[in-house]
Amino acid sequence: MSSHGTPTPMISRKAEPLKGVAEVPGDKSISHRSLILGAMAVGETQITGLLEGEDVLDTAKAMRALGAEVVRHGDGAWSVHGVGVGGFGEPDDVIDCGNSGTGVRLIMGAVATHPFAVTFTGDASLRSRPMGRVTEPLSLFGTTSFGRAGGRLPLTMVGAESPVPVRYTTPVPSAQVKSAVLLAGLNAPGVTVVTEKEATRDHTERMLAGFGAEVTVEDTAEGRVISLVGQPELKPQVIAVPRDPSSAAFPVCAALIVPGSDVLVPGIGLNPTRAGLFTTLREMGADLTYENEREEGGEPVADLRARFSPDMKGIEVPAERAASMIDEYPVLSVVASFAEGITRCPGVKELRVKESDRIDAMAVGLRACGVEVDEGEDWFSVKGLGPEGVPGGARAEARLDHRIAMSFLICGMAAKQPVEVDDAGPIATSFPIFMDLMGGLGAKLETAG
Repeated sequence: MSSHGTPTPMISRKAEPLKGVAEVPGDKSISHRSLILGAMAVGETQITGLLEGEDVLDTAKAMRALGAEVVRHGDGAWSVHGVGVGGFGEPDDVIDCGNSGTGVRLIMGAVATHPFAVTFTGDASLRSRPMGRVTEPLSLFGTTSFGRAGGRLPLTMVGAESPVPVRYTTPVPSAQVKSAVLLAGLNAPGVTVVTEKEATRDHTERMLAGFGAEVTVEDTAEGRVISLVGQPELKPQVIAVPRDPSSAAFPVCAALIVPGSDVLVPGIGLNPTRAGLFTTLREMGADLTYENEREEGGEPVADLRARFSPDMKGIEVPAERAASMIDEYPVLSVVASFAEGITRCPGVKELRVKESDRIDAMAVGLRACGVEVDEGEDWFSVKGLGPEGVPGGARAEARLDHRIAMSFLICGMAAKQPVEVDDAGPIATSFPIFMDLMGGLGAKLETAG
């Protein structure tokens, strides 16, 4: 059942060739960070291309609740009048982050070194997700937290009265944990240091530097070491949000498996900490090319052209690539179902604690569609059917997870029989124009009766 209303069952039927230009929304990760850092700067930050999905809108509401002036001007254009580092005020009400794990964890970091209490909640999916991975390092600053068993929401965080800088090594690759610690470190005196053994998406470090923070990144034998000097005065910025590579994954992957397809997806951010899926698809033999490569706002960008690729082969995806494509494994598993041979994905235990247990959700749904899937705690493999094609004809459970819902709708576009998703409502959290965009390319999506 969707957290935002009555469930919306959808059916995806075998499509004709997908053709056209797919203009996907702005990057969700950068959108969250633009609002939060804009709220912590002094003056007006102007943002264009902001993703206006429910997750990001919930972060905008949270920044207003903490005292920033956040104004929507229309069509992705926003302005944020910030209150400065240390300037947040105690909110009058609970902060509801809806479905967004990124939003709640980053906001927890941003408020952790302010001397007041904040209570966080979210939808049923978010309330089931562990927050201890963030509250534990934040406690090193002097913060205390009280939540449900396992550190789950609803959770009240009492910020540090006299925060101290910390040195922290992330136990698992997580950009959310790293970013929460860095955001907390902004309002602590001295230098906060985060070491990550495997590099994760680096939007926070890039954006902190852009806002004028003193941040250094060094690759060492122990891993990537990020050092941040606390209590800077952040300067407002003009931010053009690039288009989201995680959203681009869906029209790209659909084009690769629907016969005769040729789709252009313009202006996609290709930050190397985010582009692992596209590297993997090309290694599988996908006809996927980068056109008009350029740099925008400090981020590498290109137009992606994806064409039907009937000769893709299964591969072993390097475990060290997982952090750069963690959100794309569900739709990769769909592509792997149409490739020939076995695609094996190790080092992906993080998928177990996303909006759903994404390994289990995809395994159950793909098996129902006639695909052989094997799995362990930290890996899964898909035995592709190649030219034989995926039978389909199943009903998949989205489990309140937008990426699971979209992945199975992509599967139905190429399967022999339609694929139904029990609830497409969660898609609005990250990709509100998904149905219209895919329909405009030629997909056959309809509400189930």
